Amino acid sequence: MVKIITMDTNVLVAGLMSNLGASHYILRLVLEEKIRLALTPSVYFEYYDVLTRPEILAKIHLSIKEIENLLDLLALLAKKHAVYFLLRPNLFDEKDNLICECAFASQSNHLITSNIKDFLSGELRAFHFQIITPKDFCQLWRLYNE
Repeated sequence: MVKIITMDTNVLVAGLMSNLGASHYILRLVLEEKIRLALTPSVYFEYYDVLTRPEILAKIHLSIKEIENLLDLLALLAKKHAVYFLLRPNLFDEKDNLICECAFASQSNHLITSNIKDFLSGELRAFHFQIITPKDFCQLWRLYNE
């Protein structure tokens, strides 16, 4: 069974900044269709907004067209979901609420983020997904899949 993951924007940025490390490994797993990325329109546009900022483009050394091509590919491969009601677990950052909403709507197995502490402040105790760092997800993946 293919795992469904929701990826926080910081994981995508880190995966594009360096071809080393857990975030890039997760991005490769998505592109190789070994895991399935969950995506809502709000999360897609959050990815676009962050990745096309001049300071981020300078760090990842990609053009806007290359970012658009990558996001098109991710959208093609993703398990897409429409959100019919807003889920707000009272997280400090509204963008984190969007990520949680995607994980909930898609019934993701994992919400992968480098900022675990940002997700611990809300009311997430009854949700079915595990909040996990990229490093911990990769260790778990390798334990059961390699």
